[in-house]
Amino acid sequence: MPRPYKLGRRKVAAEQTRANILAAARNLLAAEGGVGGFTMEAVAREAGVSRMTVYYRFESKTKLLEALCDDLAARGEMEQVGRVFARPDPLDAVETYIGVFARFWGSDRRVIRRLRGMAALDPEIEAVIRAREERRRAGLQVLVRRVAERHGRPAPEALEETVEILWALMSFEMFHALAGADRGFEEVVRQIARLARAALGFP
Repeated sequence: MPRPYKLGRRKVAAEQTRANILAAARNLLAAEGGVGGFTMEAVAREAGVSRMTVYYRFESKTKLLEALCDDLAARGEMEQVGRVFARPDPLDAVETYIGVFARFWGSDRRVIRRLRGMAALDPEIEAVIRAREERRRAGLQVLVRRVAERHGRPAPEALEETVEILWALMSFEMFHALAGADRGFEEVVRQIARLARAALGFP
């Protein structure tokens, strides 16, 4: 029976290997021509492991990219979403939600943009991104209903349309377009928040 300290060392080594593979995937996507050069073989070379090691850890390119999305979310502090729904004022909660996603979108713009570009071409990757986008939409549905219950607007018949507008305003594509090359994070969040309040029917 393996000694506990050996099992512990193996676990640490396995976790380090996994982290190295995810870092390699991130580096490849960030590099020039990242999407075209992104293969399991290229990830293995970048990580300094065999191709079979990458497959053993992640099984497929889709699962590797899914894990990369989770890693990006952790790095982009997406755990902060939990505090959004604890805010008593739903309008404040909407603005906080915008800030959380803007921070995430800005945490690694090049890699996130390329992942979304890959999703446009690969149905399996598109499913990975879509699942995360649906969670973002579900959060907005909760918040817009809370705004309506507290303030009487938007009207019931306009709820879903308002969710769709806010969903578009909070998208990576909107953040990327507004941020450009050098606009500050806070300025972009303020602009999106103003547009969101207008969509909700507030000045």
